Amino acid sequence: NSIFFETDVFGTQVIANAIVSHPVELFIHISSSEVYGTAMRAPMDEDHPLNPMSPYAAAKAGADRLVYSYIHTYKIPAVIVRPFNNYGPFQHIEKAIPNFIVSALMDEPVTIHGRGQSSRDWLYVTDTCEALDLLMHAEREKVLGATVNLGSGIDTTVLDIAEKILKLLGKPADLIKFTDDRPGQVDRHISSVDKSRSLFNWKSSIGLEDGLAKTVEFYKRNKVWWEKNLWIITLDMA
Repeated sequence: NSIFFETDVFGTQVIANAIVSHPVELFIHISSSEVYGTAMRAPMDEDHPLNPMSPYAAAKAGADRLVYSYIHTYKIPAVIVRPFNNYGPFQHIEKAIPNFIVSALMDEPVTIHGRGQSSRDWLYVTDTCEALDLLMHAEREKVLGATVNLGSGIDTTVLDIAEKILKLLGKPADLIKFTDDRPGQVDRHISSVDKSRSLFNWKSSIGLEDGLAKTVEFYKRNKVWWEKNLWIITLDMA
């Protein structure tokens, strides 16, 4: 009787209204670390100010706060989850890590926006899934109404990620090419891990080196799968 939902503000309101009329045991709203904007302090805890820096992030922040309002106005049994940068097998190649891997596999430029010094808290997908499973089975009185980050507590620059991927693939470092920075770029994201540990005893278990190796191996073995989306990389490099 738990519901997972990730969409825009209007879709979130539809779900929240439905829950008011048709109660569930637990509503887990998956928000995003993007709602925080660039870190004003490190690590970023759940009380960090919300300063979304892109339209996507602003929509996430709107949906996040909408659920918060339903918790306090209608007492819906909700938890707001803010995962940091997820990666792993089957991730769409428009995202940074699969984009770097696929570009390198094709011996195409690995394009980095800016100088690659923006850093992120990278979270392997199975860690995220484990956290959500623990949250579903946590003591209700401990988690209802909470907002909680999911992250590793470690940040790594985009340039470091690209270099690690090229090393794993045995590709030359000169494949890296720099281009203009993205509008609304976030400089740094690093998650506090205290609340997830205290509420449902979770911490990430897949380190970056292991997670990247698993991810690289997936894309090496599944060319047929990612070839269908190569036009995304073509557009990104245009």
